[in-house]
Amino acid sequence: MTSNSNDTTETQKTALVVGASGITGSALVDRLTEDGWEVLALSRSAASTDRVRGIAADLRDPVSLNAALASETPTHVFFTAWQRQATEAENIAVNGAMVRDLLAALAHAPVQHAALVTGLKHYLGPFEAYAAGEMPDTPFREESDRLDTPNFYYAQEDELFAAAARQHFTWSVHRSHTVIGHAVGNAMNMGLTIAVQAALTKHLGVPFVFPGSEAQWNGLTDMTDAGVLAEQMVWASTEPAGQNEAFNIVNGDIFRWRWMWPRLAELLGVPAERVVGFEGEARPLEVQMAQLEQHWPAVVAEHDLVESDISRLASWWHTDADLGREMEVVTDMGKSRDAGFLSFRRTDQAFADLFERYRADRLIP
Repeated sequence: MTSNSNDTTETQKTALVVGASGITGSALVDRLTEDGWEVLALSRSAASTDRVRGIAADLRDPVSLNAALASETPTHVFFTAWQRQATEAENIAVNGAMVRDLLAALAHAPVQHAALVTGLKHYLGPFEAYAAGEMPDTPFREESDRLDTPNFYYAQEDELFAAAARQHFTWSVHRSHTVIGHAVGNAMNMGLTIAVQAALTKHLGVPFVFPGSEAQWNGLTDMTDAGVLAEQMVWASTEPAGQNEAFNIVNGDIFRWRWMWPRLAELLGVPAERVVGFEGEARPLEVQMAQLEQHWPAVVAEHDLVESDISRLASWWHTDADLGREMEVVTDMGKSRDAGFLSFRRTDQAFADLFERYRADRLIP
């Protein structure tokens, strides 16, 4: 039987990060290593660095997981991975099973706490029924009932709850809004997507057009910096007030895209006269960029960049989904504030810092 006691010393804390190469996982690795944790990263490639020991396993193969984790003894689990499927039924089957099988493979380990990242689709519904039914009013609050719609986030939560009861560890769920942070090859990466859009439009001398809806252009919204998300996950994993709770997690400021879009353009060096906001209807990036992305190799050559495969940088579809919403989306943070989590991040500064990191890595001009 494992224990959920919190009497281990700092040197005894071992984190297993699932999805360590993603936006959230990368930020978690940074936070955990800075705080002196031993960090294990589970992936198919078992990539190791001087800060992280990689573990090779396939999340969709219970035999692989059991073999890879048989001798591992993490005290804390941070689950940040998911795999998009063609239908929500498949999303539920695949992503629920990944949480279940990963935690089952750690039944022998002294796991004290497992933290799971989900998102605002908890309140908005899944991709194939996105904002299609009755939703809770904004700002979204954690005490809202689940929607009467199948949702892989609910399946992941249920597998987490069941494992926690069976294996006697505490849990936390972290419902982020759109996460911006440093990663490459990620399926949901608005920060890098917008930066690539700006680089292409600047290179070709065409307008930098906001792709979303009127509701998003004019309505209030918020976002989640990956560093703030990582802070909350570590906090909930180590503080009694964070245990066995679901928390929203956003930066703490709110904005309108009609305010933010020109600021992003300035940060990315797009001339002001080429910045175009909402005009009559949404103009999705998947449509806007269809004839422009072929010019990315020329941008790479001109600026001596390191990634010529634009599909590893830009996720047009996901940014379209977020910015195309036909309703205001804003999130309440009162629950975690009351519990003692007080971190705050200005979203425009988070974008500025992110763009500088990508420039330093020679991924954008």
